[in-house]
Amino acid sequence: MIVGDRCFVLDEEGRRYSIVVRNRSDFRLEIVLSVDGLDVIDGRAASFRKRGYIVNPHRKLAVEGFRQTTDAVAAFRFGPVRESYAAEKYHNTRNVGVIGIALFNEVRRAWKRTPFPGRFATPP
Repeated sequence: MIVGDRCFVLDEEGRRYSIVVRNRSDFRLEIVLSVDGLDVIDGRAASFRKRGYIVNPHRKLAVEGFRQTTDAVAAFRFGPVRESYAAEKYHNTRNVGVIGIALFNEVRRAWKRTPFPGRFATPP
């Protein structure tokens, strides 16, 4: 649902969701995502300075939750603000319900970033 310049997604409590980003360009992109103000890779405060996912040209990225290891994620779910990861882990609900995305073009040929910097989200 779109209201003014904002887009809202409504669903049932407990229902899982994922974030899908399609790279329709001819260039590799770095995608930095946040949910509830938290970086989806390390579960800490989101920032433009953090590393993200690398998406090749004409490919898509599907993120199903906060990364806990290279193979496991904590699923994104619709739920009450007080039960959000941000509220339980950091006692901060300021950005609960906000999904953030930053896209960066590849600047040089030799890409030196790894898709996972080694730190992951921890349980609340």
